Amino acid sequence: MPTVSVPARPVPDEARAHAEDLGAFVTASPSSFHAAAEIARRAEAAGFVRLDEAGAWDVVPGGRYVVVRDGSAVAFVVPASAGATTPFTVVGAHTDSPGFKLKPHPTTGAAGFAQAGVEVYGGPLLNSWLDRELELAGRVVTADGVEHLVRTGPFLRIPQLAIHLDRSVNDGLALDKQRHTQPVWGLAAGLGDGADLLAALAATADDGAGVDRDQVLGYDVVVADTQAPRAFGADRALWASGRLDNLLSTHAATTALLALAADGAPEAGPVAMVAAFDHEEIGSESRSGAAGPFLEDVLLRVSAALGASAEERARAFAASFHVSSDVGHGVHPNFPERHDPAVRPLVGGGPILKINANQRYSTDAHGAARWQAACAAAGVPSQEFVSNNSIPCGSTIGPITATRLGIRTVDVGVPILSMHSAREMTAVVDPWYLSRAMAQVLRG
Repeated sequence: MPTVSVPARPVPDEARAHAEDLGAFVTASPSSFHAAAEIARRAEAAGFVRLDEAGAWDVVPGGRYVVVRDGSAVAFVVPASAGATTPFTVVGAHTDSPGFKLKPHPTTGAAGFAQAGVEVYGGPLLNSWLDRELELAGRVVTADGVEHLVRTGPFLRIPQLAIHLDRSVNDGLALDKQRHTQPVWGLAAGLGDGADLLAALAATADDGAGVDRDQVLGYDVVVADTQAPRAFGADRALWASGRLDNLLSTHAATTALLALAADGAPEAGPVAMVAAFDHEEIGSESRSGAAGPFLEDVLLRVSAALGASAEERARAFAASFHVSSDVGHGVHPNFPERHDPAVRPLVGGGPILKINANQRYSTDAHGAARWQAACAAAGVPSQEFVSNNSIPCGSTIGPITATRLGIRTVDVGVPILSMHSAREMTAVVDPWYLSRAMAQVLRG
């Protein structure tokens, strides 16, 4: 058996600690609603004040705040000397991940199994969801209008057809999105005529306190992988986890902002802000997506609290900066031809600067220079990403925010493999590198 020579490149202890905390963040965030709640929980534990969108905001220089809208959250730190023309530095990411969402009338079944009716959400790698222990997670709303978080823990499985019943499966697996993706969650004989998936969900509400099934009038519930994130490989330098797209960026940004706040509100500089949006995987067009008004609403209310006129607010926006962060494609060792032949971002090589001639990414020369300077100041290696001309380029929240608000935007991220799989992978060092660079940007 050939010997594999692995260069000795020890992973810094700080990078391991960051990855472990990323794992805790992912585990706490099986849905976008849980992710927004986890951002708020961490922020409030760090002394941030929770703002209610329906209430009056008392935002003052030197303060730190967090606000949640559905599965999105915005947290920000106001410098002590902030005034009407103080600009904003925003790091944007998203809280949702591709997978499945629970349909209406979700209790189904066949062949002696109780099953769940699910709809494909976004563009998941369908085959990666087979033969995994999955959970349901999200929110239910009761008749009194109160929202309750729910999560079942390991509860579901989408069983694959045995090779004996499909001898050609290794020549090409084709899954019908309706017939072949409905998970099983019990034996119908054991459940009897009372099988009710919503009753099982209602019992898990509010960390197991439960709510009355008959009071559940609405729900937004997704399917999530339950396997714990972990390091693996030589020197445990690789990291595997569900929902790296894009909880990796959301966690890195939140960590950077909380580190800034831990030193107290800065005397000067921009209003440092993290905006984590829902629904990026399906186009961002919602009240809590990047194409919706959430970020603009927050910016306008903060500007008003700082006494800005329309003229002064326009000046502040013109001097503002937005970093849109989402994971990107590292060069795949088994499919190197799918990448640009000259621009070859490697997993473990540091954050990537995303560039596209057709503005699928919003990076321009000024944004690129500012990001590269931040990486250099943080002592972080940086790479570029550009698509192979023969393969359509994806997009992010970056062009959406740049178009809505006119704020200069740069698109960045971390190189990963298995994007949109139920379990993705990256290098342990890269999320830590990204957060360090973000911290430099947020400091202004």
